Amino acid sequence: MKRAAIFFIALTIPAGLPSQEATDPGTTRRPNILFIAIDDLNDWIGVTQGHPQSQTPNLNRLAGRGVLFRNAYCAAPACNPSRAALMTGIAPHQSGVYLNEQPWRKALPDAVTIPQYLRKGGYTVKGSGKIYHGAYPDPRSWDEFFPSKRQQKPRDPLPKQRPINGIANTRHFDWGPVNVKDDRMGDAKVANWVVEQLGKKHQQPLFLACGFYRPHLPWYVPKKYFDRFPLDEIQLPKVFGDDLQDIPEAGKKMAKPGGDHRKVVKHGQWKQAVQGYLASIAFTDTMLGRVLDALDASGQSDNTVIVLWTDHGWNLGEKQHWRKFALWENTTRTPLMIIVPKGTPGLLEGTSKGTVCTRAVSLLDIYPTLVELCALKPKPGLAGRSLVPLLQDANAAWERPALTTQGRQNHALRNDRWRYIRYADGSEELYDHQADPHEWRNLADESKHTNVKAQLSHWLPKTNAPDAPKRTRQKKK
Repeated sequence: MKRAAIFFIALTIPAGLPSQEATDPGTTRRPNILFIAIDDLNDWIGVTQGHPQSQTPNLNRLAGRGVLFRNAYCAAPACNPSRAALMTGIAPHQSGVYLNEQPWRKALPDAVTIPQYLRKGGYTVKGSGKIYHGAYPDPRSWDEFFPSKRQQKPRDPLPKQRPINGIANTRHFDWGPVNVKDDRMGDAKVANWVVEQLGKKHQQPLFLACGFYRPHLPWYVPKKYFDRFPLDEIQLPKVFGDDLQDIPEAGKKMAKPGGDHRKVVKHGQWKQAVQGYLASIAFTDTMLGRVLDALDASGQSDNTVIVLWTDHGWNLGEKQHWRKFALWENTTRTPLMIIVPKGTPGLLEGTSKGTVCTRAVSLLDIYPTLVELCALKPKPGLAGRSLVPLLQDANAAWERPALTTQGRQNHALRNDRWRYIRYADGSEELYDHQADPHEWRNLADESKHTNVKAQLSHWLPKTNAPDAPKRTRQKKK
């Protein structure tokens, strides 16, 4: 205990850091930012009640400290375009980065990312783990990064024989326990490094990014996390018969019911997959707890804005679909939490504890929100809108729906009640979340909803950028 107490030395933030980016040169208190990203996590956490068996005490306690945005949506339901949009503030339909195979920095060579903009405003910017898509790290974004500026993710231990689930030829679509201790896992190494940074002194305000990889596939985590969810007690997601019957062909093409879902059912692995996902969430929640404990021990929690986000949702058999890569609720909805301490320049009163906001917001809104909270000059050209009004009043007016894009000209719009999808071929889906939270009934062809579709379609992009170039793989000599 003595050693731990010595380790967590309080961060020190000098007063009145001069910066040409600050809106108020006389600002005497600039907050640190703890920026936590979790990969592939849907709403299966306790506070969002996405699955009744999920065990997430640390996500729950973090939500209890500030504002939980219950209806937050990604810019794209895939790692690369979602993260690129969030970090640059440029939407997929503006950049042309729609897919994982499109290197975002080549498409946006002059884009200024969140850490770059904060660095200009006087921040030290550090990070670890998966912040950008794994194939496309961005060295110019960071002063320091672990494991390195060109390798975001520490390596994970793998089981001796793969696949564990018996489903062949599906790459990393696999799940099962690994017989290792927590500290062997890549996310544990990320947590350790972040904890170390929280125990250091910094001469400037700190932007510290912490990117957890699980519950991204493959779902390999220590056995003790699987043991928390006995297989004979696993509850499967709620599904509705042939839920694809009223879906247009463009939507069915995204779902690929003859792919992953057919294989999972054929091999009798549905419960095992749900177990693996729940186990991976529980593991990540434990790693998050270590980081939160370190922040509290540092003495700087009252001077640190915390933002926790996930890059998109996930399907586990709903609509016969697995993974992300679709425009429905489960694949596009993400947990978003923001905690702001009192005295923060952009929100002097701070956030009320345990507040839940049900407005439909976008992950694109994070960039302008941080700019305002850090008292920096507004950055022109950002696609999002600052969430500070909702941090002040969760019921404040919020007219703009959240836009999600999957591939060029395929868009979904979500407001407090409706989800409207329009595919590139003009086909549509419409769901009333007041009556149909599982999106089992497509109302797009019902004439009585013509006005609803017209109102939402007003927010569709007027232009759609051409596809950015895809990654070219060098042939082995």
